[in-house]
Amino acid sequence: MDITADEIVKLFEENVRARKRLAELLVVEPDIRLAIINAVLRDVATKQDVKDMATKQDIIELRRELKKEIAELRSELKMDIRELRRNFEAKIEREVGRLEVEIDRLYKLVMISVLGILVSVTTTILVRILLP
Repeated sequence: MDITADEIVKLFEENVRARKRLAELLVVEPDIRLAIINAVLRDVATKQDVKDMATKQDIIELRRELKKEIAELRSELKMDIRELRRNFEAKIEREVGRLEVEIDRLYKLVMISVLGILVSVTTTILVRILLP
């Protein structure tokens, strides 16, 4: 009776106890054990690999946090600038209004002074003409 490799594999798949026994037999052989260890080691991450991965993920997370914080600060800064601009424009408007009132008052004072000077000059001329 000839048995094929596929049939052997199928038998090991069905029989857990036989599979364990085969593994024990293979591990006992130094050459086979070394081959298995080398194959497994190629797929195992080293401590440095884990550190590098953690560091990369930390950097990515830090970048995300920084971008979010920068966006928030930028938004706050824009709002602060708008508020300062509004306050500054309001102050300028108040100052312009105050200056307009002062200029109007000064204009009236100058007009009264000119009128007083004209009355004084006119009076002096009339007195000289009427009372020679």
